[in-house]
Amino acid sequence: MSGWLAFLRLCLLVIVVLFPLVGQADETPSAPTPGAVTPKVNAVVELQNMQKVLDKIKQQVSGETNNDRLAELNGMALELSNDADTLMQSIIPQRAQLQSQLDVLGPAPKADSGVKETADVTSKRHQLESKKTRTEDQIKQAEAIKSGAINLSAQIVNLRRDALKTQLALNAGSIFGPHFWAPMFNAPQDDSSKISDFVDELLATSGLSFQPGWRTGTLLWLLAAALMVTLGRRYLEEMFAWVGVHRLPEGRLRRSFLAATTALATVLAVVLAFNFIDQAFTRHDQVSDEVRTFADRLAGLSVICGLIAGLGRAFLSTRRPSWRLPAISDDVALALKPYPPLTAGLVFLFQTVEFFNSGASTSVGTTIIANGMTALLIGATSLSISMRTNRVRRRMIQQGKQPEARSTLVGLIQMALTLAGLAIITTLVIGYVTLARFLSYELIWMGIVLGLFYLLSQLLTDTCESLFSVNSASGRRLQASLNIDERHLSQVALLLGATGKTLLVILAAMALINGTFGSATPIELVQKAVEFWGGKGLEALNIVPAHVMTALFCLGLGLWILRVVRRWLEHDFLPKTTMDKGMRVSLLTLFSNIGFVLIILLALSIMGLQWNRLAWIVSALSVGIGFGLQEIVKNFISGLILLTERPVKVGDLVSISGIEGDIRRINVRATEIQLSDKSTVIVPNSQLISQNVRNATMGNAQGVATITLTFPLDIDPTQVRQLLLDVYTENERILETPEPSVTFKDLTSGGIVLAVTGNVASPRQISSVKSDLLFDILTRLRKEGVALSAPQTMVIERHGVGRNAPKSAE
Repeated sequence: MSGWLAFLRLCLLVIVVLFPLVGQADETPSAPTPGAVTPKVNAVVELQNMQKVLDKIKQQVSGETNNDRLAELNGMALELSNDADTLMQSIIPQRAQLQSQLDVLGPAPKADSGVKETADVTSKRHQLESKKTRTEDQIKQAEAIKSGAINLSAQIVNLRRDALKTQLALNAGSIFGPHFWAPMFNAPQDDSSKISDFVDELLATSGLSFQPGWRTGTLLWLLAAALMVTLGRRYLEEMFAWVGVHRLPEGRLRRSFLAATTALATVLAVVLAFNFIDQAFTRHDQVSDEVRTFADRLAGLSVICGLIAGLGRAFLSTRRPSWRLPAISDDVALALKPYPPLTAGLVFLFQTVEFFNSGASTSVGTTIIANGMTALLIGATSLSISMRTNRVRRRMIQQGKQPEARSTLVGLIQMALTLAGLAIITTLVIGYVTLARFLSYELIWMGIVLGLFYLLSQLLTDTCESLFSVNSASGRRLQASLNIDERHLSQVALLLGATGKTLLVILAAMALINGTFGSATPIELVQKAVEFWGGKGLEALNIVPAHVMTALFCLGLGLWILRVVRRWLEHDFLPKTTMDKGMRVSLLTLFSNIGFVLIILLALSIMGLQWNRLAWIVSALSVGIGFGLQEIVKNFISGLILLTERPVKVGDLVSISGIEGDIRRINVRATEIQLSDKSTVIVPNSQLISQNVRNATMGNAQGVATITLTFPLDIDPTQVRQLLLDVYTENERILETPEPSVTFKDLTSGGIVLAVTGNVASPRQISSVKSDLLFDILTRLRKEGVALSAPQTMVIERHGVGRNAPKSAE
């Protein structure tokens, strides 16, 4: 009887266990409630499908940049998280049922207890334990899918937040629309919890700093930060001022040095103060990575804020107007005094909000509000600066004061500031918040870069002039030690100043091209600049700084060798050859040009520069050639053709476009032609290639002197012919071979046209020989009584009508 009872109990357990697992649920299961029937689901299939969906979403997110598509994928991830949670809640009762069935069977009897159960019960217990294990694995898998979907959703939100900085054409709604302000009044529950959690982390970090044993150090760091911002900045400025007044010579260098050190003192004070605060709160090991990253970003942001405030104080210099570099009146400077610290405060405030949103992983809507407020206040500030400046100038004119004379550049800067402010406000009104934010931070970044360029260029120029001036101790020492003229010192100062300004222009262009600090954190931009000049950027170009001096030495040595070899060829070797002078000059010019190019290429190769890294230079040159350099390149190529093919050479007598003279020099770009009056005409080489050129000396060293005369019809042609031949034969410069000749050119109603021709030794003698021949011919003709034919004229007279009209005459 007991065996039958055990058998019936076993059958009942099998039915209870297997019944919930039969079939597949058609709808998403909901959380079970007491007394409700557990829905039928196939957990294995559901989990497999969910994992595939999760992997597919990850794959699509990895290559997606569109904000709308990312928002859609975020919704899919959140929905998947809810489905995984629902499935997990439906599996938990099954685990409870299996545990209840195992409790009914009880634990397996111990081996030493002497109790033995049937094989069916043991088998059933094993089956239930196996199913329970699989159920627990399914719960863990569902929980992992839920967690993965939540993490993926957070990553998608971060991607959307970062995409807002680059997708300038994204319309997020006007700032006057309710959609823009909705997250502020109806914040998503996730944002509230995330912000609350992050605030709790910040408060916990602050609490760690004020624990016993840490409180004293925290207070000391905070005190050091406060002292650095107040007394530290003041004493730094006074120290730099003492150095400038007592150690630098009077002049512009002292003023530019004081202005630069004012900005430097402000930057140092702000940066050190923020780093002290960072050290006060994040020196614990228990600080979370999110809080530490947030604090590091604030410390990096202090560099930008310090630059804004420092450059403003240096340019306005309201306390010491004599230190002011730009031409700004005192009234305008006082009116603009609040704006640098105000701008720095706005940048710090809203960048802090952005960093906070990033650290808390808030939604995109909250981030858009912060971006819109940032752009709105910065745009309003830029407009306020422009309007207040104009208002102060108008008031000065009304009061009879003369405002400072503004240059065209200052006017353009103020116009750009006004237009940028209007563009920011307009883009906010029409809903392009991302574009407005980009313009705002781009405006500030350009102001920082251009301000630094102006300040450093002034300091560099004044330093070079003072260092090499004979009025300074360093200039007199250099002049005495090197025994060089004052003019050469001035040239060195100008050269160094121009070189330094060129480098500053390149650095400023790189800073502007790399983007604004609004598209990346300020510390990241500073790190990029340091990494580039620290070696990583140069390493990308394969330039090793240690090889630069070697390359410069080789460049100077190569140019010296090229000059020596050129002199040797010009004075020693080529004159002893059979080459004419024009050929020798062409060879020297070609040798110098090719040698110079090879030396430059050799120096760059020694420096370690890889040519495959210079694709951007080739692109820039191609654009330049297509626009402004095409004439220069055309003349350069034409010059090489002239030097190699030698259709004309130095010493040739050529005629082009009505210009006739001797070629004196063929340069790379143009050719010098000396006229008979000793003046020189510069002709581009391309004209000598593309136009018709008459070369009187090419292939023939002799010249031909031809004179054409017209005689009356009644002369004796034989007599006149002999007379002309005698004149040519008696002239010493007329060659005997070929002998002179007279040609009957034409017979017209006006007379007989004769042409007498004779050769001279050089085409350059033709003009003077013809002059002598004409004098002799006219003298001989007058002596022989032979006259030249006079041009005939016809006079037509119209007789008047009346009594007093004269008689007609012909």
